[in-house]
Amino acid sequence: MSTPTRHEPPSATDAELAKSWPFVEARKLAARMRDRGPGTPALLETGYGPSGLPHMGTFGEVARTTMVRRAYELLTGQPTRLITFSDDMDGLRKIPDNVPNADKLAPYLQKPLTQVPDPFGRYESFAHHNNAKLRQFLDDFGFEYEFMSSTECYRSGAFDGLLLRMLECYDDVLDVILPTLGEDRRASYSPFLPISPSTGRVLYVPVLERNVEAGTIVFEDEDGKKVETPVTGGAVKLQWKADWAGRWYALGVDYEMAGEDLTESVRLSSRITSALGGTPPVGFNYQLFLDHEGKKISKSKGNGLSLEEWLRYASPESLALFMFIAPKKAKRLHFDVIPKTFEDYHTHVARFSEQEGAAALDNPAWHVHQGEPPAKGPAVGFSLLLNLVGAADASDKARLWAFLKRYEPSLRPESEPELDRMVGYAINYYTDFVRPTKSYRAPTPMERAAMEDLVQRLSAVDPNEHDAKTLQDLVFAAGKSQPFEKLRDWFQALYQVLLGQAQGPRFGSFVAVFGVGETIALIKRALAQDSLAPGE
Repeated sequence: MSTPTRHEPPSATDAELAKSWPFVEARKLAARMRDRGPGTPALLETGYGPSGLPHMGTFGEVARTTMVRRAYELLTGQPTRLITFSDDMDGLRKIPDNVPNADKLAPYLQKPLTQVPDPFGRYESFAHHNNAKLRQFLDDFGFEYEFMSSTECYRSGAFDGLLLRMLECYDDVLDVILPTLGEDRRASYSPFLPISPSTGRVLYVPVLERNVEAGTIVFEDEDGKKVETPVTGGAVKLQWKADWAGRWYALGVDYEMAGEDLTESVRLSSRITSALGGTPPVGFNYQLFLDHEGKKISKSKGNGLSLEEWLRYASPESLALFMFIAPKKAKRLHFDVIPKTFEDYHTHVARFSEQEGAAALDNPAWHVHQGEPPAKGPAVGFSLLLNLVGAADASDKARLWAFLKRYEPSLRPESEPELDRMVGYAINYYTDFVRPTKSYRAPTPMERAAMEDLVQRLSAVDPNEHDAKTLQDLVFAAGKSQPFEKLRDWFQALYQVLLGQAQGPRFGSFVAVFGVGETIALIKRALAQDSLAPGE
């Protein structure tokens, strides 16, 4: 096996020439930071709603933001920070249907999530439980970040300056928000949501009075009493769009991306930030995922592909590649995209060692691996492994590894951990998706003649021949021995008759791994049984 070529690492000059979207975003961020002093970190942020567990969207947002972060660092040589912010002071709007002891949460509706008991009985609150899951989730994927809690920011006084400024700019903020609301909502809207001193709930009530000098507002509590409360110290929180803008203002966020469903929210929060005297962050709105029918994925419909499901069939790196590709384009997120994405990931890794300068930086592997891709890809591709599982009837890793070791004696699970992971993924994917859809057919007379010719050609070579090109030439020659209108029809026949599917790997590569003798036996078995699946 050849040793990958090594080149000089890409430079800032290369980053200026790179065209991939993270570098386009990095240049936008660099323009924003141009007047800052050297060494000033650019602050990037992602948000998280802890009313549920981390999911595919959480991974995508942090992965994409990290790609921009690393591109910026190379481009400018300047430091960065990434904050993952949890909106854990939001009120519990509805009881999740996927938690234990759900009935015990009813008394806590509209209370801050950090005041809702953990239904799992493990943490201080429901928010603390989900925040812990978020941090474990991000740590498991190797992301570098700083966790920040909304509750802590409000209660510690970290947001006091923002809240007093919001009170001072109250009318200007209303001028931004009110035109976007219906008549009834306009009558009661306030950017401040008081925390009821009597019930502890987050209240959506109008502000009756405000005292800028005292830093207080007056509202009617749930018991009908008028209450004057400071806007500082965690006595109130800000309503959604004002809260997002306030966070940008208070923390000095320089970059944040969001889903296309939040386009209008980004616009309004940016205007609120400007009204406060701040500068809204740069960023972009990414498109949401589609299901197999091209419809938008909905949590309530359950028509999407979960993070756990993807990771049963392919690696986190392949998922990161899926997130990298065309983020501003709506893409189908379904099981059938996994094999190609996984195959493409390894193709990018293999090409990286041969690329230099901006071309290397535009290779998705650079972004997936935060600038440090593996030195080489696996010896065998994922699609070939899938077909090997089926042809060899390999339901366990040991049987599949026996074929791989015969193909390349130096291959071992312990020395090829990526390939070993792929073997497990291939078995899972084949079992769940490929095997149930197998549909074999009998060969036509012309296809039968070509397959018989291929058997003769394979019988004449060394049984230990593993050179894929040599074997592919034999397959081509057998196809050319018959009057196929297109050679593509010959290869399709091999896939349909021998493997029970419309497409497959490069057939010479398949023979190299599966074995010459085994391929001969596979063809003979298929020709003898015609329409029956091999092995039946």
